[in-house]
Parts: sequence; C-alpha cells; structure tokens
Amino acid sequence: MKIVLLGYMASGKSTIGVILGKKLNIQFIDLDTFIEEKEQLSISEIFKQKGEIYFRKKEGEYLSELLDSENDLIISLGGGTPCYGNNMNKIQELSTSFYLNASINTIFERLKDEKTQRPLVTNIGEHNLKEYIAKHLFERNEFYKKATNSIDINDKSAFQIIEEIVDLL
Repeated sequence: MKIVLLGYMASGKSTIGVILGKKLNIQFIDLDTFIEEKEQLSISEIFKQKGEIYFRKKEGEYLSELLDSENDLIISLGGGTPCYGNNMNKIQELSTSFYLNASINTIFERLKDEKTQRPLVTNIGEHNLKEYIAKHLFERNEFYKKATNSIDINDKSAFQIIEEIVDLL
C-alpha cells in the first residue's frame, strides 16, 4: 500500500506522515528529504547549482522510484510535486492520496513564523505573503483536487486529521 500526502507548504504533510507511519506501522518518507539524500545536496542547493528543470526531473524520477517499490510507504510530497510532469497521474494510479486542504489564513499563520526555514518565502514580505499563498493555491488547486481524498485540516489537531485518514483507509 502506498499512501501519499499532498498539499501546500505548511499544511502538515510531514508532521501527519510521521505520526501516521507510527500508527499504521508503515515506513514514512518525506520526498524532499529523500531527494536530498540521493543527490547529496539540499533542495535549495539543487535549485542554485542545477536549476529548477533538473530538480523537477529528479523529483519525478524519485517519486516513481518510491511508488514503484514493493514496500508499503507513506510519502509526503513537496507542495509543487503534483503539478509537474506526469506526477499526479502516477499518484492517482499507484497510491491512495490525501490532499491536506488548508485555508490561506491557516497557511499564512504557520508560514509567517517560519519564513527563514522556507526558501520559497524567505524574501517575501509578510504583507505580500497572503497574496503569494493565494496565487499558488489557485494555480495548484486543480492538481490537489485530483487526490483520492481531501481533508480540511483547518482548526484540527494532527490526531484528528490522522483519525480521518485512518477512517477513510
């Protein structure tokens, strides 16, 4: 069984994935961490040294590697992963996916305090952050909505979200 968690940055994919993995006794893999280990570079270094096209190509290859493996896995994706190449089709075909659907306000509240840890938003002023999030969500929503399941994560604890996922499985 492959379970894929997708959604915008700060929607809780990694946090939910770790706890869900322990609850279901299934290995959890964060795709970005997997890429960093395989490439021996951080995501931001890959972007700087090799460019976004290289990164997106490798991201698709490593996603396929995980989805094609024989192991049961819970995989959390980068926010943009479903939007490139044939990634969403592979996700639909080879996994049960969950869109962790967070509102603009929820994402904003989480991101404004951790901007230094998020390379994509480090240089965006707080006054422009909501607009940036809204624009990205609008662009990515058509991909996110193709997930097998959609879970509204606003005002819910990680444990409530995990219970919803388990119930849907």
